[in-house]
Amino acid sequence: MGRLTKFINGNIAGKTVLGLFVLTNALYGFMLTVTIPKTMAFAHGMKLPDMLPGGYDLSYVNELFSSLGEIGRTTYLTNQLPVDMIYPLFFGLTYSLLLAYFLKKLNKLNVPFTYLCLLPVIAGAADYLENAGLIFLLKSYPDLTALAVKTTSTFSVVKSVSTSVFFVVLLIVLIMLGIKALSKIKTSANRADNSAKKD
Repeated sequence: MGRLTKFINGNIAGKTVLGLFVLTNALYGFMLTVTIPKTMAFAHGMKLPDMLPGGYDLSYVNELFSSLGEIGRTTYLTNQLPVDMIYPLFFGLTYSLLLAYFLKKLNKLNVPFTYLCLLPVIAGAADYLENAGLIFLLKSYPDLTALAVKTTSTFSVVKSVSTSVFFVVLLIVLIMLGIKALSKIKTSANRADNSAKKD
């Protein structure tokens, strides 16, 4: 934990966090507008496994891969997944530092609150494991097994849950920052009123 704290404290300058945030979301936007639609064009309305937060089963994956066809599966394997092998790193790093930045503003960048910064890292790690599973499934098709699909699905669920928990935590921290800012404004206004009365 000491190494994590040292790394965070050395990289939470506003410009660093902002730069990573812009880069991460640009990458995410590229997936949403280019690589995912390009792959889903072959899916006949079915969602890709990494877009199913509740997980999936062998029957679904078989049906999806069949719908994708050879070209669609190749597109998934050579277009979407390579980009998605870069994104988890940026997601984990960016959002860990972003949360740390806001926690520092609240003077809460200490144990146990620092552990919350691990949530994006967990989500990123689960995303990598999910991607590895999907690559294995795509290369194994049509010889898929229930165990391989269930394992990959578990990583998808872990990614989804940890990401959701993180954004709830981030929202709470932002609300606390808003309350703190309003409190400062109110205190300053009261001081100004008291100063005016004295004059």
